[in-house]
Amino acid sequence: MVRIAVVVSEFNYDVTQLMLQKALEHAKFLGAEVTYVVKVPGVYDIPTLLRDLVAKEEVDAVVTLGAVIQGATKHDEVVAHQAARKILDISVESGKPITLGIIGPGANRMQALERVEEYAKRAVEAAVKLARRRKALREAKYAGSTVFID
Repeated sequence: MVRIAVVVSEFNYDVTQLMLQKALEHAKFLGAEVTYVVKVPGVYDIPTLLRDLVAKEEVDAVVTLGAVIQGATKHDEVVAHQAARKILDISVESGKPITLGIIGPGANRMQALERVEEYAKRAVEAAVKLARRRKALREAKYAGSTVFID
């Protein structure tokens, strides 16, 4: 069984709480166990707790959830780009999958609400697939013919 953690932003709570509900439902549907749900103030804060989560033995992959809503300035771009970059860095450094279920930048509130289910489900599905394939790849042995990991 794949064990996932979820980090969810509290900012834009109306959007992110729906995302969390959809993510938990989809994880159950896929047969994954959610070992931790960690709330952070905003998307920009997500990387702060990721190192601690990926270090836990009972976490095979992490799902990040959030919504960066466009405002009057380009602040949404700064937040989304910097968070995404650091999330990817921590994933690569740790060797554990961390998926990006973050809506934005450039989305308005209505666009974010329209994307809740899609982003939440895709982030969970990617985490489960990557964790399973990572395990399969680690256990695979080349014996003279192509090894497919899918």
